[in-house]
Amino acid sequence: MKKVLLATEKPFAGEAVEGIKGIASGAGYNLVLLEKYTEKADLINAVADVDAMIIRSDIVDAEVLDASKKLKIVVRAGAGYDNIDLTAATNHHVVAMNTPGQNSNAVAELAIGMMIYQARKQFSGKSGSELRGKSLGLYGFGNVGMSLANIAKCFGMKIFAFDPYKSIKAIEAEEVFPVKTLEELFSGSHYVSLHIPANNETNNSINYQLLMSMPKPATLVNTARKEVINEVDLIKMFEERKDFEYIADVEPGCVAEIREKYTGRYFFTPKKMGAQTEEANVNAGLAAIRQIIDFFEKGDVQFQVNK
Repeated sequence: MKKVLLATEKPFAGEAVEGIKGIASGAGYNLVLLEKYTEKADLINAVADVDAMIIRSDIVDAEVLDASKKLKIVVRAGAGYDNIDLTAATNHHVVAMNTPGQNSNAVAELAIGMMIYQARKQFSGKSGSELRGKSLGLYGFGNVGMSLANIAKCFGMKIFAFDPYKSIKAIEAEEVFPVKTLEELFSGSHYVSLHIPANNETNNSINYQLLMSMPKPATLVNTARKEVINEVDLIKMFEERKDFEYIADVEPGCVAEIREKYTGRYFFTPKKMGAQTEEANVNAGLAAIRQIIDFFEKGDVQFQVNK
C-alpha cells in the first residue's frame, strides 16, 4: 500500500482533508497527516518512509529530500512552487508537481477586489475613480490571467496581455489584445497585474523604466511574488509619481518606508492570501491527491515542474 504524507504547517480546511482521505482510501492508499508542525525536524521524520507527499507553503529542500528514502513525488497544492528545490528533487529522482488552475478564480477575484478597493480610495469617503474605461495589462496569461480577464471584461476595461509562452492566437481567442513586448504592456496600461513565477528570469524585472512608462493614473497589482519587484525602483516610483499606487497580497521588504511616507497609495493584505478561499483550498487538495494516484497508476506526469 502506497503511503502519502499530507504535510501542512498551515492545514487545509477540514472539508479538504476529508476529501483527500476519501480519494486516497478509495484508491487503496494510506494517508498520514502532519499538521501545524513547528519544527523542520518533524517534517524530516515524517517523510522518511512515505511514497508521496502533498504540501502547501511548506519547504521541501535538499535536507528534506535526503531524509526521504522512498519518496517518488511531491505535489504543491497550488500554482506557485518556489518552496520546492527543483534541482534537489531532480537529483533525488523525485517528481515535483503543482496543481495549476485550482485557485485561479480565487486569485483573480482578490486582484479585482483590491483594484476596486484602491480605486475607491479604500472606502475612506473620498472621491475615487472607476475601473470602467481603464486599461488593464496582464503580465502572464495562464489560468489566473484568463480568469481575471473574464472578470475585468464585465467592468468595461480594455485588456491587454503579454506572455512569451502563449501564442497571439490563444490570447486573441479570449477576446484580449496581445502585445509583443513587456514595455508595450506597461506603457499602455493604467493597471498592470502580475501573474508570473519568481525565477532567474523574472526576479527584480519590474523596474523603474517599466513603471515610469505607465500612463497616469498608474496602479501595480501583485498577486505573484515580492521577488519580482525591484524594490529600490519601487520606492523611486513612489517618490517621483504622485499618481502611482501599489496593491499586493504580499508585503514588499520595504514596507516600513512605504507605510511611513505614502499613506493611501498602497494596500497589502495581512498575509499571502490569493488562494485563501474555501473553494480553492478544497480544489487544490483534491487535485493533488488525484495527481499522485494518476502518477503511480498511469505514469501521468502532466503537471511535472522539474525535469
